[in-house]
Amino acid sequence: MTFSATVFIGTSLDGYIARPDDDIAWLTSRGEAVGDMGFFEFLDSIDTVIMGRNTYDKVIGFGEENWHFGDRHVGVLSTTLPEDVDRRVTVYRDMDGLVADLDQRGSEHVYPDGGRLIQSFIRAGRVDGFVISVAPVLIGSGHRLFGELVEDVPLRLDSVADLGGFAQLRYTVEK
Repeated sequence: MTFSATVFIGTSLDGYIARPDDDIAWLTSRGEAVGDMGFFEFLDSIDTVIMGRNTYDKVIGFGEENWHFGDRHVGVLSTTLPEDVDRRVTVYRDMDGLVADLDQRGSEHVYPDGGRLIQSFIRAGRVDGFVISVAPVLIGSGHRLFGELVEDVPLRLDSVADLGGFAQLRYTVEK
C-alpha cells in the first residue's frame, strides 16, 4: 500500500515560510484575523503527520495545549533527535525508512510539515497535493518553501480562495 501526501502551509507572497531566524510572527499575526484557514478540516482528512526537526521544536514550543494531532501517527525525520524524546512521536533517520514504515503501518493520507522535509518529499516524488495560504506580505528573506529541483513538478490548479486577504491555492501534482 502506498500513501498520498498533501502539503498544507502558509507562505509570504515572495515564497518564504519563515524569516532567517525562524520567526513566523509575520504569518501568525495575520492568520489570527482570518482563523484556521481550513487547517482543522484538513487535519481531519489525514492519518499521519510527519515533520522535520525544526518544525517539531517549533510545535513543542507552542505548548501542550497546541498539540492538535490527537491519536494520529506522528513522525519526525531527524538525524539528531533522540529516538525516545517524546512518546507521541516516532523518530525516523532517513526518508527510505520513513516511507517503508508508513507503508507498513498502512498510512493513507500523510501531512508533511516543515520546509526541508517538504522539499525532501517533493524531490522523492511523494507529494500529491498542495494547499498553500499566501499571506499578504513580502518579507524579503528567510526559509523558502521550495528548494532546488532536478526536474519540473507539473501542477494542476484546483481552486483559489480569498480568505480575508490570504490567497489559498490548491494544487494537485500531475504524475
